[in-house]
Amino acid sequence: MWGGAAAVLGAAGGRTGRRAALRGAGAVAIASAVTRAVARPAVRKVRPLPAAGRVASAVAFAAGAVLEAPRYGLLAAPAAAGLTAARLRGEERHPGDVAAGVAVGLGAAVITARWWPVKPEAPAAAAPPRRPAPALPEGAGLHIVVNPSSGLSRGADADTVTDGLRTLLPKAGITVPEEGQDLRDLIERAARRAKLEDGALGACGGDGTVNTAAEIAARVGVPLAVFPGGTFNHFAMDLGNQTMEDVARAVRDGDAVSADIGRARTRGGTEKVFLNTFSLGVYTDLVRAREELEARIGKWPALVVGLAKVLAQGSPATIAVNGRPRRLWLLFAGNGVYHPAGFAPTYRTQLDDGLLDVRAVDGSAPLARTRLLLAVLTGTLHTSRVLSTAQLRGLRLEVLSGDPRFAYDGEVAEVAERSLVLDKRPRAVTVYRPAEPDRWLA
Repeated sequence: MWGGAAAVLGAAGGRTGRRAALRGAGAVAIASAVTRAVARPAVRKVRPLPAAGRVASAVAFAAGAVLEAPRYGLLAAPAAAGLTAARLRGEERHPGDVAAGVAVGLGAAVITARWWPVKPEAPAAAAPPRRPAPALPEGAGLHIVVNPSSGLSRGADADTVTDGLRTLLPKAGITVPEEGQDLRDLIERAARRAKLEDGALGACGGDGTVNTAAEIAARVGVPLAVFPGGTFNHFAMDLGNQTMEDVARAVRDGDAVSADIGRARTRGGTEKVFLNTFSLGVYTDLVRAREELEARIGKWPALVVGLAKVLAQGSPATIAVNGRPRRLWLLFAGNGVYHPAGFAPTYRTQLDDGLLDVRAVDGSAPLARTRLLLAVLTGTLHTSRVLSTAQLRGLRLEVLSGDPRFAYDGEVAEVAERSLVLDKRPRAVTVYRPAEPDRWLA
């Protein structure tokens, strides 16, 4: 029953609904394991315990979904309450069995937050832009580049996406790259047209597309509209741009904020930017392995499986961090402070804090791989000695040995130089987002 409920919620509720469904399903798995392994053997010495398991599963699913997304979880609450009431009437001689099921279900939901902390529904905070973004009725002056190769979300093709954008913003200019055309060049041209018209640049694609668009928008001096059209849309989600409609409403109304841009500079003067994360070592492989699995098994199990895989195949590199040599499996630098603490940072609560969130995994400690896996499994990584963290305004890196890959917003880059300086450009880009999220089921 609850597997079917999770499937329906995940299919109909978008990204938030999928998270609620996964947390609810995870809580059901924990509750079922507890009632089978602990409660039933203890009580069956006296009598069978059929009610507690079913009640525990119902309460676990509803409570888990409520923790992740109250507006979706409350849809499951009446079914859980009805089942609990029915079991209570059927177990008049043993109401404690039903109470035990409720307690196990609630506890299972709460336990999921130890490994997979609850992400707040509110978007990340950010200051108003230095220069107000223009309101663009019907999208007049907005020039959007759609990247069909970024894995457009939920199986949509480029024609479907562009038709939807034209419906929402009929006066916007929309460009889809043809085979052989350079995406960066098209985004550059779109930004220049937007500048001439006192308009804005739009980007519809994944994090790599948005990274390029943000760098160009900041340099040209035009606002950016980020449409969540790619496989992974981390920056759009932190902004609160959950849907195309959210962004279109913000563009029409002129609602925008400013955001920091992270950057990595080489001694030769070249510069790469990142909106979300910079990483070196096995971090990029870990994120990709996790995201491939999490839709099927949940974020935390996917993290464990992905971590075991990349640690078995990878090797640490020697990196000088602010002049001090360290043997590292990976180093992560977030554009802003990420949450939760530990090894699976997933969201920010502020987009203009001026800080780099730096996390590094020590590869020189005895039994480093084993200790790292155990810390992740027990949810104690944030206190483990193999993980070092700091919140900094700048960071110097130099590769001394090994061949770690540098990645910007998940895109691996070929960098000839092995020395980088990481810092930030505060409030460098103006981005549209709705003044208030559209809480259609609030």
